[in-house]
Order: sequence, then structure tokens, then C-alpha cells
Amino acid sequence: MLKGIPAIVSPELLKILMEMGHGDEIVLGDGNFPAASHARRLVRCDGHGVPELLDAVLKLMPLDQYSARPAALMQVVPGDTAETPIWARYGDIVRERTGLTEPFEEVERFAFYERAKQAYAIVATGESAIYANIILKKGVIAPE
Repeated sequence: MLKGIPAIVSPELLKILMEMGHGDEIVLGDGNFPAASHARRLVRCDGHGVPELLDAVLKLMPLDQYSARPAALMQVVPGDTAETPIWARYGDIVRERTGLTEPFEEVERFAFYERAKQAYAIVATGESAIYANIILKKGVIAPE
């Protein structure tokens, strides 16, 4: 155990976050996301939801301050009547942790999959909400 590290962040996830550089991306995938078949590096966080992981990750990792939209959501497929109330939770978490009020871009489903394949890592969660996938672009930590 370490002080200041959220308990939900496994040693493997902490290592991945430390290895990532500015501009690298990490995907937090919901339970339906094809994480294993798309990941360069796969981190399993089964049993955990994306909002809790998002909050924990953003306590440790800054979002890219040079990107207009440093987080991406999977766009609802045209014609799908699914609702995405989880996105409002993401917005609250990002606003609280970063101060950003409009951090999200929406990416078409298959373009999202292709972008995920290029991500530094994919975190597979047990999130049951649909369209709950999010890509985060790592920012720079300025010297103190």
C-alpha cells in the first residue's frame, strides 16, 4: 500500500500510468468493449465501474492541456435509442478533477475502435452502462 494512491488503482494500472508519456492515450472500456482483442497492453479491472476508475486515474494523471478535447467518448450509433446518462457523471468528475467544462469529443464507433487499438493501454472494466467507453490523453506535469 502507498499513501495517496486510490485503492482501486492496481499496481499494474499504476505502472501503466507512470510509463505513459505526454500525448499517450488510455482507454477505460465498459464490460462490452472488445478490450482483449484491441489492446497493446491490457489491464483488467473487472468488478469496477468506469466512473470510479476515471476519478481515481484523474487524481494521478493530468489531461493534455494542449488538446482542445483531451477526452473522447464513443458516439451513439445513429438510430440507436440508447441514452448515455453516465456521460454526465464523467463530465462532473472531469470538471472536479481538472476544471475543464467541455473536455469531450464524440468519436464514431469504428473510429473509436481504431483509435483504441493505438492507445498505450486499455483498461477492461465491469461497467454495465452502454456507451461508457472513454479515451483519456495524458498531459504534462509541470515542475514544482
